[in-house]
Amino acid sequence: MAGRINDDDVKAVRDAVPIDAVVSEYLQLRNAGGGNLKGLCPFHDEKSPSFHVSTAKGLYHCFGCQEGGDTVDFIMKIDHLSFAETIERLAAQAGITLRYEEGGYTPGRQQGERTRLVEAHKAAAGYYIEQLDSPEAEIGRRFLAERGFDQAAAQHFGVGYSPAGWDHLTRFLRGRGFTDKELILSGLSQDGRRGPIDRFRGRLMWPIRDISGEVVGFGARKLRDDDNGPKYLNTPETPIYKKGQVLYGIDLAKKEIAKSSRAVVVEGYTDVMACHLAGVTTAIATCGTAFGGDHIKILRRLLMDNGSARVIFTFDGDAAGQKAALRAFEDDQKFAAETYIAIAPDGMDPCELRLAKGDTAVADLAEPRTPLFEFALRQIVSRYALETPAGRAAALDEAAPVVARIKNSGAQHEVAVQLAGMLGILDTQFVVRRVGQLARWARERGRDGGPDQSRRAPRGRAPAPEAEAPAPGLRGPALNLRSPAHRVERELLKLALQRPDLVSPAFDAYGIDEFTAPPYVVVRRCIEDAGGAAAHDDGYVQRVREAAPDDTVRAMVTELIVEPLHTRRDPDEAYAGVQLVAVRLAAVNQRITEIRGTLQRLGPRADPDHLAAVQNELWVLQQYGQSLRERGYAAL
Repeated sequence: MAGRINDDDVKAVRDAVPIDAVVSEYLQLRNAGGGNLKGLCPFHDEKSPSFHVSTAKGLYHCFGCQEGGDTVDFIMKIDHLSFAETIERLAAQAGITLRYEEGGYTPGRQQGERTRLVEAHKAAAGYYIEQLDSPEAEIGRRFLAERGFDQAAAQHFGVGYSPAGWDHLTRFLRGRGFTDKELILSGLSQDGRRGPIDRFRGRLMWPIRDISGEVVGFGARKLRDDDNGPKYLNTPETPIYKKGQVLYGIDLAKKEIAKSSRAVVVEGYTDVMACHLAGVTTAIATCGTAFGGDHIKILRRLLMDNGSARVIFTFDGDAAGQKAALRAFEDDQKFAAETYIAIAPDGMDPCELRLAKGDTAVADLAEPRTPLFEFALRQIVSRYALETPAGRAAALDEAAPVVARIKNSGAQHEVAVQLAGMLGILDTQFVVRRVGQLARWARERGRDGGPDQSRRAPRGRAPAPEAEAPAPGLRGPALNLRSPAHRVERELLKLALQRPDLVSPAFDAYGIDEFTAPPYVVVRRCIEDAGGAAAHDDGYVQRVREAAPDDTVRAMVTELIVEPLHTRRDPDEAYAGVQLVAVRLAAVNQRITEIRGTLQRLGPRADPDHLAAVQNELWVLQQYGQSLRERGYAAL
């Protein structure tokens, strides 16, 4: 039976560690008056601080989610520790030696799983640091020197070296009392033919610490050509290491991030080192994964979401870097901070830039450059043929929701005008109104008010009897099944997913802009990315689901796959043809309306050639619409 920690020792630990000192390791706290502090709650998403800490009472309470307790409760919940593990961690911080009853003082056997794994990583980090001075590690020291990092830099970041043998670290940790089971579970060792062997061998090692400063994993860089492993090898998912929930360098950067309300996101371990050594001490990086929602939660708690907060992403200028930037932009709305992108000259990363041009160039790179939304906007617009009306209209359809997401209303208006210029649309106010309408829809849906808010009707309106709740994270108006356009678009997508044989190949010729409901636009794109309805085979549906950009869209696709079609008999080609014609006809009518508006704006003094081209397009569409109404599917 495990020993119980002495009650007096537990009390001593509670009294020794101030709650504000513990909580501030995880989030930024500010004066709330009355001797209290406040910050953004780490236990639920919120836009304004409702998490309060009473330093005098040693307690915390969130008025949003009702979580509360003392220092021990906080650590237990935020780090998912047992009571004993929490007391042991706090005791170590306070320098208190714990006594265990019913079995004496045997901490090696009494400690919980997480504490043991953290201790193993701490010991491993020390071992790797020592090995960096060995003759074998000369290749690692040379690697660092070639990138501008001396011995002091390596020590500051805890860089080490893993020997090339099979089980050097494993034998070392066994000698420290760790069991084979603990070594495998920690990810430091892996199963070999004759027992555990080292996971990392002959590599340069970076310790990955959580926000409290504890080593929870490692990043290992290949050094030799005969190493057949990946360039970078990270710790696998373990009870203490989740790659989507850690940021390299956060332990070193957190205080400056909180102080300056600024964070610089780079792409690698050496980039973080280069930035910090150049004076950009707010630099952090992800660990072998894309920047995502859990990373944002970490930064938001430090930035406090105040209006002056800045997050600057630095990416390589190549296609992969641009793709990473656009992925980051997808989560931009989760920040209250302003987000920017900075790309170094000649596509160099911060480490390369520091070598080529010095610390000043790195510091300059980290200054806010292009707003992330503007970068995304230009990437969107560049994909369309802006010399044609259809191209401009399609570009506007995709770009306008991006502008509508800009938090500052003044900046939103300004960028809408800028977007009109990018697209070559002379009627600037038309673009401004379009953006404003999308922004109003977003506000009415309460898109920024949390998951429950998105399903509330705008104030003063009763929800429509047949209204659909908008899918979270998807832009545009709330869907209403009473709208014929939305209903028929949904039915056509259901056919394309459930009975693609009935709608292909005609369906695949439909443009994404022929779907007016934003969630359906995304689903249409998923079908296209999966090869189209004509490519239906046993793996078709799975490909469409895998093409979904996130779980929200994936859920929408699944819903459309299983929802019954609105026909009392088995669907046939005639039923599919009606849906195809209805969607196409709605798109044609919408375009006719837009062209008529353009003609009205052009007026009698318009350029004759331009006017003739617009009038000709109108005539062609009117004839096509008439043909669709008279001939139906045969006119497609």
